[in-house]
Amino acid sequence: MPEVQKIAIYDMDRTITRRGTYAAFLVHMARSLAPWRLIFLPLVGLVMLGYVLRFIDRRRSKELNQALLMGRRVSRSRILPAVEAYADKVVAANIRSGALARIAQDRAEGYRLLIASASYRLYVEPIARRLGFDDVIATDHFTQGVDYIRAKIAGENCYDVAKLRMIKDWMTAQGIARDEAHVRAYSDHVTDAPMLDFADEGHAANPHEPLRKLALVEGWPIYHW
Repeated sequence: MPEVQKIAIYDMDRTITRRGTYAAFLVHMARSLAPWRLIFLPLVGLVMLGYVLRFIDRRRSKELNQALLMGRRVSRSRILPAVEAYADKVVAANIRSGALARIAQDRAEGYRLLIASASYRLYVEPIARRLGFDDVIATDHFTQGVDYIRAKIAGENCYDVAKLRMIKDWMTAQGIARDEAHVRAYSDHVTDAPMLDFADEGHAANPHEPLRKLALVEGWPIYHW
């Protein structure tokens, strides 16, 4: 019998972190690289309103906001120091101590630690590295792997059912058969219900009310980190 591979999948924003990271990342980058771009914050608010009112989708709203606060095309090497500084800031002041304890427990039990986040890989990876994660699944830029960043998403926005598809694709690429893996998954939001249902152990961590109600129905443990 092949050895069972143990995988612990964590959502990031408001599961591991106390607050969301995406908007704060864009503001941090604007302040660090081109403070004059902060004049576009009212337009960012309009983009978000357009998303809430369903005039534009989540993917397009992220692309537009990045273009406003970071630019349509920026040098990766130029922005990396600011990206690393942002990761330091998140780890220093925006991580739940209970999440750290659970991550340490999973690591001690031999689980491979994976973050699966709708946030950009650009800054999720340095945060994951600081927290001791082994792998990252996240929203990629169109120019992933080259020396500039465009305000354009490659592939799918790692969100809802797309996140589960990306997890399955990652497992296939890693040569991990589903029936030869034991999966734990953690999230705060009901849009991760597909991921939690896919897991052998779904966990509702700091859940908002819709996920809390679903967790009670599904029998998923509820944590308040």
